[in-house]
Amino acid sequence: MSVSSTDHVVVPENNENEGAEAVESTQSAPEITFGDLGLPEGVVRKLAQNGVTTPFPIQAATIPDALAGKDILGRGRTGSGKTLSFGLPTLARLADGRTEKKKPRAVILTPTRELAMQVADALQPYGDVLGLKMKVVCGGTSMGNQIYALERGVDVLVATPGRLRDIINRGACSLENVEVAVLDEADQMSDLGFLPEVTELLDQVPAGGQRMLFSATMENEISTLVKRYLVDPVSHEVDAAQGAVTTMSHHILIVKPKDKAPVTAAIASRKGRTIIFVRTQLGADRIAEQLREAGVKADALHGGMTQGARTRTLADFKDGYVNALVATDVAARGIHVDGIDLVLNVDPAGDHKDYLHRSGRTARAGRSGTVVSLSLPHQRRQIFRLMEDAGVDASRHIINSGTAFEPEVAEITGARSMTEVQAESAGNAAQQAEREVSHLTKQLERATRRAAELREEADRLVARAARERGDDPEAAVAAAAEAAEQAVVAEEPAEAAAEQPAEQSAYEQPRQRRDERGNYERRDDRGGFNRDRRDDRGGRSFERRDDRGGFRRDN
Repeated sequence: MSVSSTDHVVVPENNENEGAEAVESTQSAPEITFGDLGLPEGVVRKLAQNGVTTPFPIQAATIPDALAGKDILGRGRTGSGKTLSFGLPTLARLADGRTEKKKPRAVILTPTRELAMQVADALQPYGDVLGLKMKVVCGGTSMGNQIYALERGVDVLVATPGRLRDIINRGACSLENVEVAVLDEADQMSDLGFLPEVTELLDQVPAGGQRMLFSATMENEISTLVKRYLVDPVSHEVDAAQGAVTTMSHHILIVKPKDKAPVTAAIASRKGRTIIFVRTQLGADRIAEQLREAGVKADALHGGMTQGARTRTLADFKDGYVNALVATDVAARGIHVDGIDLVLNVDPAGDHKDYLHRSGRTARAGRSGTVVSLSLPHQRRQIFRLMEDAGVDASRHIINSGTAFEPEVAEITGARSMTEVQAESAGNAAQQAEREVSHLTKQLERATRRAAELREEADRLVARAARERGDDPEAAVAAAAEAAEQAVVAEEPAEAAAEQPAEQSAYEQPRQRRDERGNYERRDDRGGFNRDRRDDRGGRSFERRDDRGGFRRDN
């Protein structure tokens, strides 16, 4: 990992021959902490409470310059610590000011809703320490709530370009008081076609304020943004785009079409968090459903879901309720979850940039990770060329069976046999059933004791009433017990009769109608005729596999 600034001094971390003096001085120098970077004491204390004391290289390089108000141009991959690099100085610079209604003093633009929410979540604890109000403005959530928050005053606005532009056009927000403007993941903004909205928004930010731009790559459009909006920027680079893959191992598994589905399930059933990339929304839903049927805790994430559903799915993934997340490229650009140690490409990436973005979901914050790509025989050349363009050296493995792996491949992927997964799933279900039986047994014991207590109380009161009438108490109690027993016996046939209609034979079911071609029409649960099967999101669900056992794709 290397850090560079405008004077172009680069310290190679893993080179023993070059820059020996620089390396020696680095080793002898005391370790830098957040307290040495000039941040407010309250923020440093909160960082320590969260277990964060030593800054990542890009944080140590960027924060002092950002606190000084300089424009920043940062190049660093996902997971290198960029959020705190721009977020903490932004909060520190706003700490002593006042914010007017509808006029935020800082705006942070992100390409996706998920990234906007995650940036806000990461910065909110430190904003609370400094008494700053923060709000996320993105699509898929209530615009009314966002406008209401702006009317009350927001110090830091974390937004996606499209929604922020809509709110400004409604007159609910103005950027005329913005002191700090941050553009995060600028290369993804470019890939998603958001740069026209970005330039429109940045044109509304007053000149003379601080601007920070972070991007994994510096292509033509990004360079244009830098020249147009940044003034004498200080450049910091940590892990350039192709350097992002150095902490990852890359593997290509060449599989037969009939083995693709079982290989996917076997890898998805591994221990730990796994993210699986597919090309289409329908493919994500289909594969997630097939994995669930195989006993894997899986869920889908794609742009066709509501924002609430996407947020819940991501939360389940972070909290461990879901181990395998099946996602499309666009939706996955907003996934910034630590602890993903394997990325599985079921469908090839569209180009090398998409491959690098997919790979960036793992090996975050200096950790190692594994990227596995499945390749059908006819896709080999395409995937090999993709790896060359991405600048990665991937090992190649031929898979001859979807159920048995060589020890090397099993070790790389953590794949487990489906028998093992199903046995574990059945064991978990058995444990759950045993817990329910134990719970019901305890409930039955309590109910039995309660019934005995109530019977004793009833007998006592019946005997008391008989004595008050001058009757024999024992005879009265015996008569009451016999009447209660007869009532119980009488209830049993009634219960059996109530259950009888649910057990009609097939011959008693209503006959189906035929259409004009003589085909039977299916009935839905309400008795109506329903030709189409639809999934929970209202779209048609085609869950069949092809004749070879693989996943059938959309045309």
